[in-house]
Amino acid sequence: MSGHSKWATTKHKKAVIDAKRGKLFAKLIKNIEVAARTGGADPAGNPTLYDAIQKARKTSVPVDNIDRAVKRGGGTEAGGADYITIMYEAYAAGGVAILIECLTDNRNRSASDVRVAVTRNGGRMADVGSVQRLFSRKGVVAVDAKSGGKSVTELDVMEATLDANAEEVRDDGDVITVLCDPSDLVAVRKAVQEAGFDYELAEVNFVPSFTEPVADAETAGKIFKVLDALEDLDDVQNVFSNEDVPEEILEQLED
Repeated sequence: MSGHSKWATTKHKKAVIDAKRGKLFAKLIKNIEVAARTGGADPAGNPTLYDAIQKARKTSVPVDNIDRAVKRGGGTEAGGADYITIMYEAYAAGGVAILIECLTDNRNRSASDVRVAVTRNGGRMADVGSVQRLFSRKGVVAVDAKSGGKSVTELDVMEATLDANAEEVRDDGDVITVLCDPSDLVAVRKAVQEAGFDYELAEVNFVPSFTEPVADAETAGKIFKVLDALEDLDDVQNVFSNEDVPEEILEQLED
């Protein structure tokens, strides 16, 4: 299975993410609250909540904020919202497919905000199902290639996760990415932990079945403009896309 790594464009987007840390915190807190409401407030018995908390901690979300989100989701503290998940589909320059995952308490607001972010930044909304069929739900574990100060290779991670039913292991530069069936995510994450590797994330994502090559910096800039506008929306939790931007083009954008 070939697929685009969400880490492929990390270099370009680090500055954007740092500038929007407050929004990122809010989205991570929302994930925790929903996970606690859906599967219970005990991380030991709720792997989705466990991974949501770990992701928030790795992003330096304050512990008090995490604890309150768990309590709101678990019903022991007032103030939780009734969030629903909605998927939207779009295209950016160069035929790049975009899948937009919203977690919202207001369907009409989300639909309007997503449409404006896409169309005002050079993209277009897609027919329902036309983009989603290009993606598959996969468990994704991103292992730090410098775990514990030591270099971790693709082979190291493959050997550690083979018995946990890892489907694909690939070197994405700063991380070694493991793909698996969503039902095997917890087993793969535990295998990574038992091997002593640090991991950046462990979550279920949408992975494209093929990538769309981007030939020039102008097209890449247009794509990132749409992606950045979408990620800036409060209701948008995740944005998945299938662009394949060569390193030299990313470097041009950073100049």
